[in-house]
Amino acid sequence: MASRNTDVAKLTVLMITAFIDMVGTLMILPLMPFYAESFGANGLVVGLLVSSFSVAQLLSAPMWGRFSDRYGRRPALIVGMTASAIAYVVFAYANSLWLLFLSRLIQGSGGGTVSVIQAYVADAVKPDQRAKGLGWLSAATNAGVALGPVLGSKALVFGSHGPGLTAAILCVLNIGFAFKYLVESRDMVEAKSSVHVPGRSFKAAVRVVTHSSEPAPRLIWIYAIGIGAFQGMNAIFALFLAARFGVTSDTIGYFYTYIGALSMVTRAVILGWALDRFGEVRLSRIGQTLLALGLAAIPFMHPISDPAALAARLGGVLPVSAVALLTYLPLALAVALLPLGTAFTFPCVTAMLSRVIPSNERGLYMGVQQTFGGIARVLFPIGAGWAFDRHQELPFLVSAGLVAGTILLGHGLQEYTQPTREPEAAPAA
Repeated sequence: MASRNTDVAKLTVLMITAFIDMVGTLMILPLMPFYAESFGANGLVVGLLVSSFSVAQLLSAPMWGRFSDRYGRRPALIVGMTASAIAYVVFAYANSLWLLFLSRLIQGSGGGTVSVIQAYVADAVKPDQRAKGLGWLSAATNAGVALGPVLGSKALVFGSHGPGLTAAILCVLNIGFAFKYLVESRDMVEAKSSVHVPGRSFKAAVRVVTHSSEPAPRLIWIYAIGIGAFQGMNAIFALFLAARFGVTSDTIGYFYTYIGALSMVTRAVILGWALDRFGEVRLSRIGQTLLALGLAAIPFMHPISDPAALAARLGGVLPVSAVALLTYLPLALAVALLPLGTAFTFPCVTAMLSRVIPSNERGLYMGVQQTFGGIARVLFPIGAGWAFDRHQELPFLVSAGLVAGTILLGHGLQEYTQPTREPEAAPAA
C-alpha cells in the first residue's frame, strides 16, 4: 500500500507540473500568428513558424530521452522547462520574425522532454497501471489547453509583453515547484552502471524502419500514424468548417473547446474503467477504430439547407433557431469519435511500448517514438493542406484509411505485452 501511495504522489506532482507547463505553452500559441502578422508574415510563414516547434522537438526528443536514461528524468524535465522560460522571454520582447522563430526553436528544443515525461510515468507506475497514469497525465495537460488561451488573452492588458512575461514567470514558479516536490523516478544506480553507446538514438530510429515487424517498431508506427492523422485533421478542420458550415474565427473556438473537454473527461473518467474492462491491446484497437470512423464520417457531414422549411414541416414544434442547431448534431457526434479514439489509443500504445523495451532504454525509445510522431506532425498537416486544396473530403478519407491500416499493425501484440506472472511456490514437503 505504501508503494502504491508513493506512485500516486509521484504521478500527482508530475501532473501538476505538466498542467502548469501546458498552461504557459497555450498562453502563447494562439497569439503567435497575430504577432507574426504584425511583422508582415503571410500564411506560409505563419505555417513555418508553427511547424518550427515540431521540427526542433523531434530533433531534440532522442537526445532528451538518452540524457534522462543516463542522468535521470527530474534534471531533464527541469532543464527543459528552463528552455521554455527563456523562449517565453524571447517571445515577449521579439520585435522581428527571426526572434519569433528563435523563440519557437528554443521552446521546441525544450519540448522534446515529452518523451521524458512518458518515461517518468513508466518508471513510477506499475506496468498494469501505466496506461491509466498516462491517461490522467493527458487529462491534466488537456485542462492546461483549456485554461492557457484564456490567461494569455487576459495578460494582454499588460501590453504586448504581458503574455510572454506572464508565461515565463509561471514557468519559473513551475521549475521551483518541480525542484522541491518532483522526485527522481529513475533507478540511478542502474543508470550510472549503464554504458553510453554513441549513435544509439540513430540506430534505434533506423531499426524502427528496418525491423518494422518487431513489437516496439510496430507500436511506434501506430503512434506516429495516429498522431499524424489527428494533427493533419486539425490543420484543415477550420477550413472545412468554414467552407461547409460557415464557421468563422469568432466561433471556431467552440469546436476546439468541445474536443478538448471530451478528451479531458475521457482520459480522466472513462479510460480507467475501459482499461479494466478491455485491457490495453483491445482498447487500443477500439481507439484506432473510433479515430478512423470519426475521420471517415466528418467529410459526409452537411448543414441543413433550409432550416425554416424543415421547421414548418415539423409543424412549428421547434423554432427555426433550434432546427438550425440540429445541423451540428451529426457533426458533433462524428467529431466526438476523434477525442475518444485518441484517448483510447495513445496512452495504451505508449504503455505497451514501455512493456516491450527494457527499463534502461525507455527514455531512448520514448524519444524515438516522439521523433517519429514529430515527423508525422510536420508532414501530415502539409499533406492534408495540399489534399484539401484539391478536394475537401480527400484528407479526411486518406487519414481514415491510414489509421484503419494501423489496426493490422497491432495484430498479435497481446503475447508481447501481457504482464508476466510470478511462478507459484512449490508446496511444502
